[in-house]
Amino acid sequence: MKATLAATIIAAGALLATGCATKKYVQATEAPIQAKADQASQQGTQNAQQIKTTQDQLKELDDKTATGIDRANERAGAAEHDAQDAGNRANDAARQAGVATQKSDQNTLALNSLRQSVANLDDYQMQTSATVTFGTNRFKLTPEGEADLDKLAQDLSSDKRFFVAVEGFTDKTGSPDYNEELSRRRANTVVEYLVAKHDIPVYRIHVVGLGAAKPVDEAHTREARAKNRRVEVKVFTAPTVSAASAGDSATPPTSAVK
Repeated sequence: MKATLAATIIAAGALLATGCATKKYVQATEAPIQAKADQASQQGTQNAQQIKTTQDQLKELDDKTATGIDRANERAGAAEHDAQDAGNRANDAARQAGVATQKSDQNTLALNSLRQSVANLDDYQMQTSATVTFGTNRFKLTPEGEADLDKLAQDLSSDKRFFVAVEGFTDKTGSPDYNEELSRRRANTVVEYLVAKHDIPVYRIHVVGLGAAKPVDEAHTREARAKNRRVEVKVFTAPTVSAASAGDSATPPTSAVK
């Protein structure tokens, strides 16, 4: 019985010793594996952090790139707008240049016409004249005035190169504005009579109202005022020329009447 117990104790001690040896072996074997596992875990963490950093950098780069593209598009749009404005200004300048050229051409034609008129001015000489008087504040022709105009128109029937200067006047009573208007009405009455009754072309007639200017009598009497209430009609003619020259100078000079 004692021998059996001793054997049991020895067997248990052997198993215990074997168990301790196995535990130490397991611990010695697991330690390197755990170290590698820990190292792998740490490396994985570092890799994940590096990936995160790289992703952040890529996002920042994308944002900067998008911003740069937006700014480039804005600059391109602004450049296009400036180009359109420049084109519009160029078109406006071209239109203004065209208008200026047209006006210059018109002015050149007018200047040439004026020079021609001035050149022909000395060819015209006063042939005949008539003075038609009016009542106070009146601008209607009297029978005597119509008769004087009839005689003047008859003298024009055979002349082709002529123009008629019609100048209206008043006496010094009344305001200057009223007198100028009245003098124009008197002159227009004479023109209407010559055109309607004697078919004188209106483009050959130059008319002006001068109010109380150029009185024929400076006195302050009734007789002097009656003389000043008048319309002076003067006919200017030029010698007959060839058909070619007559075409250029048939129209009387516009500068003849002031």
